[in-house]
Amino acid sequence: MSFCSFLGGEVFKDHFQPGIYICAKCGHELFSSRAKYEHSSPWPAFTETIHEDSVAKRKERPGALKVSCGKCGNGLGHEFLNDGPKRGQSRF
Repeated sequence: MSFCSFLGGEVFKDHFQPGIYICAKCGHELFSSRAKYEHSSPWPAFTETIHEDSVAKRKERPGALKVSCGKCGNGLGHEFLNDGPKRGQSRF
């Protein structure tokens, strides 16, 4: 499953089949369906990446990091600190 197709709407927001979400540009593994959860945002929500190097992060503003593919740099959105389903978890 490729992740984040901003141009045509997000088709994986309500998709909860088991699998691995990959970068739409290079195929790098980003997230596992085990880390996916329902959220009110218009995009899929995850609590963690599948590998430590799945994504690259840089601070954008307080409480939010800009996230890109750890392999090719494709923009993926944000990590929102302390906005996950459990206290202290982030939301990707």
